[in-house]
Amino acid sequence: MSNKIKIVLVILTFAGGWILGSNNNTAPVITSSMGGASYSGGYQGEQQAEGAVAVRTEQGQIHVVEDGDSIQAAVEAAQPGDTIQVMPGTYSETVYIDKDDIHLLGVIQGGARATMDGLGKLNDAILYSGNNIVIENFRITKYKGNGIMGQAGNNFEIRNNVIVDTGIYGIFPQLGTNGLVEHNVVSGIEDAAIYIGMSDNIHVAYNEVFDSVAGIEIENSRHAVVEHNNAHNNTGGILAFVTPGLPIKTTYDVIIRNNFVLDNNTPNFGAPGSIVSGIPAGTGILVMAADDVIIEGNIISGNKTAGIIVNDHSFATTITMDVESDPNSDRTMILDNVMLNNGYDTIAEVKAVALTELHTGLVDIVHVGPSEGSCIINRHRYRTVGIGDYADCDFTNTDSIDNYLLAGGAERRVIHPSERGEIAYLGVCTGCHSYTGRLIGPSVEVIQAMYAGNPQGLVAYINAPVKVRDNFPPMPAQNYLDAETQMAVAEYMLALEK
Repeated sequence: MSNKIKIVLVILTFAGGWILGSNNNTAPVITSSMGGASYSGGYQGEQQAEGAVAVRTEQGQIHVVEDGDSIQAAVEAAQPGDTIQVMPGTYSETVYIDKDDIHLLGVIQGGARATMDGLGKLNDAILYSGNNIVIENFRITKYKGNGIMGQAGNNFEIRNNVIVDTGIYGIFPQLGTNGLVEHNVVSGIEDAAIYIGMSDNIHVAYNEVFDSVAGIEIENSRHAVVEHNNAHNNTGGILAFVTPGLPIKTTYDVIIRNNFVLDNNTPNFGAPGSIVSGIPAGTGILVMAADDVIIEGNIISGNKTAGIIVNDHSFATTITMDVESDPNSDRTMILDNVMLNNGYDTIAEVKAVALTELHTGLVDIVHVGPSEGSCIINRHRYRTVGIGDYADCDFTNTDSIDNYLLAGGAERRVIHPSERGEIAYLGVCTGCHSYTGRLIGPSVEVIQAMYAGNPQGLVAYINAPVKVRDNFPPMPAQNYLDAETQMAVAEYMLALEK
């Protein structure tokens, strides 16, 4: 189908309510996509419709970093409330922000940005563990680990950055509460362009993600809105799922709405054996073991495996089961979406499920595994497999929910010395290591077997890791952590029981 034809179909869809038919034999249930009942369930906490997320408690000084200077030196000189302005130029370093209320601002002049270039040698561009951190306007490229990673900091804003080829993750807030990720362009990432890990009250909006294994991931996170993004030419476009073996066991209250999810057919180039390596090319939106996920108002087109896949853990070949994680996707809610030309070259597993319903041809929506309380409206519009037990939703939109951000911000995370090892484990290590099974690196159980009774040996490896296994990516050095934190997290990991 040509792009011109696709555009015409989309215009017709919005103008007249016309949608391609389906081979579903049930009688159509017609509901209004322009009004009707609004969603009233889900998260009932405070919401913030507008204003800054990283609330500044005081206005400090401005530090200007010129081309050739060190950004990290400016961070070390800054006090809470300060702004660091980085002028256009090239900076090859890792920046670690371990204090609160820092605004790291790349200055754009004549289209030229402050560019952080890892030269294919450095692991991470920007790491932050402070609260109320703002990072914006940078171009980040050629790092091996992460572009921007949050490590247990609350109230963050990451916006208007261009991130290209930064290894495992592009933007990766981990263990944070109340965060905004918006207006970023991220591409060429081996795992996820934007990866929200074990976080709550998150807003991901107006980003473009492409040429990556996963476009946007909401993993083991709650109360998230993903809207107005353009996810195209990835292996999988937008994902909401539960990774077994992590300390937080759930993903729920996720709204995926008003996104473009187009042509996500890039061959999977994730690390072999990792969870994302199991995503089939051609996946538009994937919901796996996540609950209370609403999919609304998206344009989902040209994804060769399926437009929407909802499945349990048993359908994922790279998952190691966790008895403490519910493996099923419950209360999936599919509202009006524009779906065109999906599932035109689907995988054998989807074909097998489809044949049980005598379904052949295109597949917009496929559900595999048990589910409770799921629903759909206007099901006659879509080519579907496995949703026979979906009820008709009693609402048509989520207009009553602007976002799940917290009015006034989340309470700042203050780390007591006794918590140092646990928070470092949750905020840093669990980005790549689950307790059982493989995430990016080996499981904690494997690490415990290797370093039993030898935390000093693990600390040495944390500081200067060497590649041990051919089928695992090299581990980034964590030598920016102070010696006390390194020992605390080594001891915590080796004593962990589940």
